[in-house]
Amino acid sequence: MLYLYIKALHIISIIAWLAGMLYLPRLFVYHARVLPGSEADLLFQTMERKLLRIIMNPAMAATLILGIWLISLSAVDFRHAGWLHVKILLVLILVAMHGLMAKWRKDFAAGRNTRSERFYRIFNEMPTIILVVIVLLAVVKPF
Repeated sequence: MLYLYIKALHIISIIAWLAGMLYLPRLFVYHARVLPGSEADLLFQTMERKLLRIIMNPAMAATLILGIWLISLSAVDFRHAGWLHVKILLVLILVAMHGLMAKWRKDFAAGRNTRSERFYRIFNEMPTIILVVIVLLAVVKPF
């Protein structure tokens, strides 16, 4: 029964984290259009900082902690679960993307953004693709 509660909390934390991973680059798309130091710039900075610190960081931490806990409680033979190896790799890529977004947020705050809104639009699609692959791996367990 504990396993199911941990799994439910893991899924909830993934949803919160990925919601932020999809929304923050979208904010960057609009933020890239405004002048540094403007009222809109300050508003975007506040929104981005709060999204990252209040939602995304805790949700990522919960996702990782609960995921490790699930692996430790499960009966999966980790040595022969290739799908799980790929899933973990993709999660690590999401963590790296999270770190990049945190850096870009700081760049915006310092008035040093050099990327276009098109760059952020393209980047915005990547977490969705990774999410789809992770869900397929976790449900289908193809190898």
